[in-house]
Amino acid sequence: MKTNLIIMLLLVLFFSACQSQKLPVIETGSQTPMPDAWIDQDTGHKIIHLVNREGDNRSFYFHNNPFLPATEKINEKMIFSGRVDDGSQLFAVDLKTNEADQITNKKGVSGEILGTKTRSVYYQCGDSVFVSQVETKETRLIFVFPDSIRGHITTVNADESLLAGAISSPKERELFRQNPEKTDYFNIIYEAKLERSLFTIDVQTGELKKIFSDHAWLNHIQFSPTDPEFLMFCHEGPWHKVDRIWTININGGNPKLMHKRTMDMEIAGHEFFSPDGKRIWFDLQMPRSKIFFVSGTDVATGEEKRYELTRNEWSIHFTLSPDQTLFAGDGGDPGQVAKAEDGMWIYLFHPEGDHFRSEKLVNMKHHNYKLEPNVHFSPDGNWIIFRANFEGHSDIYAVELTK
Repeated sequence: MKTNLIIMLLLVLFFSACQSQKLPVIETGSQTPMPDAWIDQDTGHKIIHLVNREGDNRSFYFHNNPFLPATEKINEKMIFSGRVDDGSQLFAVDLKTNEADQITNKKGVSGEILGTKTRSVYYQCGDSVFVSQVETKETRLIFVFPDSIRGHITTVNADESLLAGAISSPKERELFRQNPEKTDYFNIIYEAKLERSLFTIDVQTGELKKIFSDHAWLNHIQFSPTDPEFLMFCHEGPWHKVDRIWTININGGNPKLMHKRTMDMEIAGHEFFSPDGKRIWFDLQMPRSKIFFVSGTDVATGEEKRYELTRNEWSIHFTLSPDQTLFAGDGGDPGQVAKAEDGMWIYLFHPEGDHFRSEKLVNMKHHNYKLEPNVHFSPDGNWIIFRANFEGHSDIYAVELTK
């Protein structure tokens, strides 16, 4: 009798524990604040607040790697930008404890550049370029742009020996100042055909080298994740007017076009490297707003691989899982290029033949897409990390891929 009573008590405790761990099933963004974790009622997927920090927090742009691997003594981390009294600073969040730690402490910090080799962030404050080690916070000045040069760093190469970015002209900066909204400046800067130059800065010596110049709006500069001499950049502007995606060897040679448009109003853009650096993936529409693909060009052979998707599945940005078997997208509202009636979702994409099979992960109908979600796969491939403003401010969330 006593044994039966003990078993009954243990069962009661077990089921009580199960009940206490049960997550609420609610509409994402339907209340403020949202709980720390919940189940999206429309998709059945678990969503969590990834960053345990008050205020505005933003994860990195979709093609900038934010993840630091774990060591014997340190958990896996993600770098993000957080708002403080004197502007934005860079933080690291422990992906096991969700605790955030501020890395930088300078005024006017800008940049989303992480070096996994030295566990350091590279950033710019006005005309000055710095590097800070994530754990020790040790900070070093790398370079100061002279008054005659206005440049901005955007990427670090695979062995962390060089930073790269673009130098703009005084005339271009004045046009931006006069036309602060993208709807105004986007065509104006493109049509101006002002000179821009790609440059590198030696991380150790601070030596600046111009490696390529053109009377074009050079932008979206990204080093290969595996080849320290291989750089990608774009010809920015209205996508239907440009052959956009280019690569160059920083030690010489001519730029190489990665995708040539073949029809009127064809567009290609929002390009990013595969994790192994062997392919460049991008949003392809043939023509614009009609037929949608995610396409990838082999950087060695030029061979293209394409997956078709529907209008509603089109996303502002796409990304690829660490094992390169799955894609994800951040969706888009009806005002985006796809003009989707039901596109406000975080998506998981399964390649099947020449098309994607999609799975909806998060209902984003309460999110204002003026803040782009910018999806990332977690390093273990089990979560999609994104930013959103459905609680009235920007914050960082993660959705679990398994239900």
